[in-house]
Amino acid sequence: MTTPAAFQRYRPELEAALRSFLSRQHPSLLYRMVRYHLGWEDEEGHPQSGGGGKALRPVLCLLACEAVGGQWPRALPAAVALELVHNFSLVHDDIQDRDRERRHRPTVWAIWGEAQAINAGDALLAAAQLALAHLPEAGVPHERAVAAAQTLASATLEMVEGQVLDLQFEGRDQVSLDEYLDMVSRKTGALFDAALRLGAMVGCDRGDVWEAMGRVGRLLGLAFQVRDDMLGVWGQEERTGKPAADIRRRKKGLPVVYALARGGPAAQAVSRAYASSSLGDRDVSAVVIALEEAGARDYCLSLAREKKAEALAILSGLDLVPEPRREMEGLAEFLLERDF
Repeated sequence: MTTPAAFQRYRPELEAALRSFLSRQHPSLLYRMVRYHLGWEDEEGHPQSGGGGKALRPVLCLLACEAVGGQWPRALPAAVALELVHNFSLVHDDIQDRDRERRHRPTVWAIWGEAQAINAGDALLAAAQLALAHLPEAGVPHERAVAAAQTLASATLEMVEGQVLDLQFEGRDQVSLDEYLDMVSRKTGALFDAALRLGAMVGCDRGDVWEAMGRVGRLLGLAFQVRDDMLGVWGQEERTGKPAADIRRRKKGLPVVYALARGGPAAQAVSRAYASSSLGDRDVSAVVIALEEAGARDYCLSLAREKKAEALAILSGLDLVPEPRREMEGLAEFLLERDF
């Protein structure tokens, strides 16, 4: 699918705002690690371009602000804060998951070690708090800026709760579908919720609209993570930037959780493989075949599309500016219909 125009429309000012909050030079290693993670520099500190992520959450925030009738540049501090919080979580996730590559490059901890990577993640989180504090300067009323800070802090805490659950699930034999969906609603849904909610908070003064937009974000986040779990099993490394190695790592994404919950021969095959001391290529292939036989791919795709449809139904019931609404709808399609 073609990348939505909003990515390009917002990107120059968004990146400029991001760089302004990360322009300090001392201690130089800290900011070099941060800039490296964001794709701006190589590990020696030489400038690079095009290495970062798509900035999904800040784009959703800016679109939400426009959609409710606001001026999107006023939401830049919130958008920057969202991107910094997201990247804080990625740096720490890479350590926890032992991922040595992200976006076709070594991860921060793989180059500088776990301790320094933790410092880089902490710096990103602190920078996010500083960024959000600039909302009043952008014209957001003080009381609403305080509420925005509470919203982002709550979402960050909820995201960490989800990450704790996700790590706990790796050590359990069984995880129910309800437990999985609750975890994903926290780990991924919370920050998507905050993205649309913060954009709406900057753009209008109606609490019911903030709540509705947050719900849209929560549903899109859940659908996005389900799709990401599918990529973890059936994805292609050249498309995702990381090996499709969730099975080899015994991760309990939705395809596995669904197959285990169904029981029968497929569940037994998955359980046997996950209980083995090591998983070879043949074992991984056997698990993927078992997931297919259990109908896990179809179930996951159906669930992702169901949550997307719920999100779009909420959007259709809101009085939004037509063009940003269409862009939000297009962005939902883009996020959830990615190829394998």
